[in-house]
Amino acid sequence: MQTTAVLFLLVVCVVSQGSALKCWVCRSDSDPKCADPFDNSTVPITDCKQEADLPHLPGVRPTMCRKIRQKVHGQWRYFRSCAYLGVPGILGDERFCIMRTGTYNIFMEYCTCNSKDGCNSGLT
Repeated sequence: MQTTAVLFLLVVCVVSQGSALKCWVCRSDSDPKCADPFDNSTVPITDCKQEADLPHLPGVRPTMCRKIRQKVHGQWRYFRSCAYLGVPGILGDERFCIMRTGTYNIFMEYCTCNSKDGCNSGLT
């Protein structure tokens, strides 16, 4: 019985270690290739389990990829990263996004996904 429990814990640890999601991490204000259509030829994919802890979210680890598309004063900006909070789109798909419109000509589209490595690359 004890051997079975140890084996079960070992399998759980191996599976959880091997299932880390990889996401694209970039900002179009510092790298124009981060914008849509996305050119990932020069952007390395990031293993989210290697991302640093956030001081304001102790113990929370990234479990999804995120893509933010925002328009501020007529200028589009794109942000791609590992996501610590949120709910993935339907079936983990990045095409299902939350959209917000604010005052002063501000628009934001927030997409999270966990369906596959690099799922925050696509056009939304």
